[in-house]
Amino acid sequence: MGYKLTTLDFESLARMVEQKLFGTSGIRGVVNVDITPTLAVNVGLALATYTNSGRIVVGHDTRVSSPFLEHSLISGLLAGGSTVHRVGLTPTPVLAFITKETKADAGVMITASHNPPEYNGIKLFNADSMAYDEKQQNQIESIVANKRYKRAHWQNIGTPTFLDETNRYIEAIRKAVKLEKKWRIVLDPGCGAACQIAPTLFRMLGCKVTTLNAQPDGFFPARSPALEAESLQPLCRIVEQLDTDLGIAYDGDGDRMVAVDENGALAPLDQILAAYASHMVKKHNGETVVTTVEASMCFERMVESYGGKVVRTKVGDVSVAVVMKQHRAIFGGEPCGAWIHPQYHFCPDGILSSVLLLKTLEEKGTVLSSFVSEAPRYDVLRKNVACSNEIKSMVMEKIEKLLPSLFPKIKEKLTIDGICLALRNGRILIRPSGTEPLIRLTAEAESIKEAEEIMQQCVKLVKRIVREMI
Repeated sequence: MGYKLTTLDFESLARMVEQKLFGTSGIRGVVNVDITPTLAVNVGLALATYTNSGRIVVGHDTRVSSPFLEHSLISGLLAGGSTVHRVGLTPTPVLAFITKETKADAGVMITASHNPPEYNGIKLFNADSMAYDEKQQNQIESIVANKRYKRAHWQNIGTPTFLDETNRYIEAIRKAVKLEKKWRIVLDPGCGAACQIAPTLFRMLGCKVTTLNAQPDGFFPARSPALEAESLQPLCRIVEQLDTDLGIAYDGDGDRMVAVDENGALAPLDQILAAYASHMVKKHNGETVVTTVEASMCFERMVESYGGKVVRTKVGDVSVAVVMKQHRAIFGGEPCGAWIHPQYHFCPDGILSSVLLLKTLEEKGTVLSSFVSEAPRYDVLRKNVACSNEIKSMVMEKIEKLLPSLFPKIKEKLTIDGICLALRNGRILIRPSGTEPLIRLTAEAESIKEAEEIMQQCVKLVKRIVREMI
């Protein structure tokens, strides 16, 4: 008896294609609801079709659903005639780096990055380590939607091999970065994909490393795979108690990092991003850096003070990487801890970023708290409002229409990603999440009171619009 698609398979596949498979960072959803084995097989077959049965590198994170999704995806790739190089459990940036270094035709990472454990996803990479852009994503979606698969003749079905190239990543960083100081650091991979490689790399660079939550576990029992302030308090306390130089935490797949200073305080994400970007601009006597509409106003202030140029784009590492290539930027990053270093590869890399952060502190002869304080601090509030994916576009249309009426004095309006209003005393950004059923709001002002007033008005508006649409 042949295998039959269940109603769940049909519905999930139809729903994902209708709404677009890809969000701001690959394909993501709840396992066995949105992300099913059938979908993974079809994406694998579509990628084999798109790359003309090319060589594909495949890796996965620690999530409990990653192995079965990896096997399903590989089945599709092999059916399409692709040669598959499995690298096993690995961080997303390492997968991207290996794809580039081995001159593969594409790379695939099974991960949902920082999303909760019930989520998973599929992220596709080009041969140059950059994630598939919107045009490529649309082509994959079209192949899946129209079932335009090229299945291999039985004699040409692909073959899987295991590829151990992790050391190549470690050696590339060791060759490029020499740390003079014997740093004392605490690493918290959060039971995610960076558990093994990050401590190994830092020890090889001469650091004294203490680890926390460094055992792979796809249930993420120790803390959220997202880098949330509350769940990082144990790391903050340990950094302070052990009197170490700093602490570093990674998200579920290692493409983001958050730093804890020598006093046990979390380094504000907007300020550390602006401080690092301005350091890069100063080193290169100007040049262009890229960030998103979500980044703080302090980013321009810091970068432009050193003669640099800032280009803003939509939220998501794919958008940042594309614009970086277009402008030949020397650095790009988001205020979520996702930083891209084009000298190495075009994937956000939390592990590499934390190494380069240490090197920057060495070059400046300073500690993390002083480095971060170089950037002016504005009060930034971020909140989410639940909104089903089915009504997101309609909700955003109404928000764009009604939001300006709340603020009489608007200095600038941007709509490259949601709607962003520059106000007399701050700014507000409202945009749909590309990975979760949420509308995200960011309010920024020179005082917390002003930021709270802006946020309160906007949350009230968004909640009312969502209620009316249900």
